Amino acid sequence: MSKNLNYGIVGNGSTAALISEHGFVEWFCLPHFDSSSCFAALLDDERGGKFGIKLVGDYDVRQSYVPHTNILTTHYVSDEAEFKIFDFMPCYYHPGTSNLYNPSELYRYIRYIKGVPRFSVVYEPRPDYARGECVLAISFNHIESYSTSNERDRQYLYSSIPLESIVSQEVFTLEKDEFFLFSSNEKLTDVTLEREKADYCRTMVFWLNWSEQTKKYEVYNDVIERSLLTLKLLSFDNGAMMAALTTSLPEAIGETRNWDYRFCWLRDASMSIETLVKLGHTRSAKRFMQFVRSTFVANHDSFQIMYGIRGEQKLHEEELTHLSGYENSKPVRVGNAAYHQKQNDSYGYLMNLIYQYFTLLPSRQEDLEDIWDMVKNIMATVQKEWKKADKGIWEIRGKAQHFVSSKVMCWVALDRGARIAALLHREQFAKDWRGEADRVKNDVMKKGWNEELKSFTQTYNNTAMDSSLLLMEEYGFIDGQDPKYKSTVRMVKKELFHHGLMYRYNAPDDFGTPKSAFTLCTFWLIRALFVTGKKEKAQELFNQLLGYSNHLGLFSEDIDFKTKRLLGNFPQAYSHLALVNSALLFTQETNKPF
Repeated sequence: MSKNLNYGIVGNGSTAALISEHGFVEWFCLPHFDSSSCFAALLDDERGGKFGIKLVGDYDVRQSYVPHTNILTTHYVSDEAEFKIFDFMPCYYHPGTSNLYNPSELYRYIRYIKGVPRFSVVYEPRPDYARGECVLAISFNHIESYSTSNERDRQYLYSSIPLESIVSQEVFTLEKDEFFLFSSNEKLTDVTLEREKADYCRTMVFWLNWSEQTKKYEVYNDVIERSLLTLKLLSFDNGAMMAALTTSLPEAIGETRNWDYRFCWLRDASMSIETLVKLGHTRSAKRFMQFVRSTFVANHDSFQIMYGIRGEQKLHEEELTHLSGYENSKPVRVGNAAYHQKQNDSYGYLMNLIYQYFTLLPSRQEDLEDIWDMVKNIMATVQKEWKKADKGIWEIRGKAQHFVSSKVMCWVALDRGARIAALLHREQFAKDWRGEADRVKNDVMKKGWNEELKSFTQTYNNTAMDSSLLLMEEYGFIDGQDPKYKSTVRMVKKELFHHGLMYRYNAPDDFGTPKSAFTLCTFWLIRALFVTGKKEKAQELFNQLLGYSNHLGLFSEDIDFKTKRLLGNFPQAYSHLALVNSALLFTQETNKPF
């Protein structure tokens, strides 16, 4: 059966869960984002495991977030009965301290409203990616579960509903408020409905306070706020931002472009600091920069395109052959072999991020000295590597080529390095790096421009178009009014704009020709149209694209050209970052209260 990505996300910085529009937990990794799944019906409806309720009778089911929070509500209404399930992961500061309480656990609070609702509980955990058989054991106050493939990792379900009824899936009559608590730890204090309600209130206050920090805007305020709340859920508690919550959701159904995105890409995360600071979340930006410092300062001679959420460098990739995959799209992969790819554009994203750190965030002298040391090492690497071929922004797993976007981002690295050196009054470094930046720019203008097409091209050696060419203006390589940029935008749109959406590129690669739209690239086109003077067309396209989100305003990595169905890993951080920055093109800040 075909399924859309109509899921809500709840989390607290330790991990997060995806909950279907009907209230089933279908993706949840414990204890952290990159741990093995305990519920993975998203990737295999039969084997993966899920947790929800089977209704008796016909209900209208609606889903929404409690306004300004990451608390998800699933509302069940029939002619005779009504109730709600509130899903959230506890997240709040201990009173009088700066210590965040964010355990790896999920509360499911059932609020009785009226009538006689009846349902059975479907509780089917499948720990360790469902590699083994799941063992359930009822204790005096909880149900313990573990996999025969890994008996050390255990999970615990607490509930006000009789535990025996849960395991046997007996029909239960709801007469009052009830709760579930699913945790990776056995609780040492009583788990009660009163405790659940207290954690609900504390968590709500946490999210309301967090949203209050977000700057308000006259238009698009709701979509900006929801995107920022989603980005917060994709951030590990050390500040690292994942590309997405999931693994192996295909770019096209039945295809093999299925990757694990539970890692931190420099490309995706580099936009976050400027956006977070611009929207009022300086603290989150600082935490992300601390993650960058801790990852890179100790590894001056080694720079990767991506890292684990704790800064891990080796991200071993393997296939889970026992899982059928999302709508039978195999393989299901965990880990990502792209970590060892050579992508010269990553230096530009990293240096742009570091430049933002210098200019946007106040820092201690010793921190700046650490970063300056890192800058010098990055510059030495870029000066040596920019002339070489690489795999490009899209991590094409074939022959290395001279991608124009990679050269442009090498220019960005050198440009930002020269600016940092000037800020620190290191004139000789600034002069040397500016000179090298000029040499890169001249090289791109000479070899990346195709006079016959009147456009820059994907590589020095082909005539294909690539959406990444649109970034030349955003990163300051070329002005939006430059005739060469304008004509490039026209050519990219002509070749890659299809059914209202954008291809990343349409040239065959090592997996064939891409078949779905890359959400991010349509946002890039919106900006390109805006800065080249086509502001009305840009806003029209933006409004159209907003209509392709799921029922909660969330976006994935890809969209099907014809059906507009969401595809690819979900929710996608870079898509939501680009959404926010696109929305800011069309609005002005206001002091509007909630």
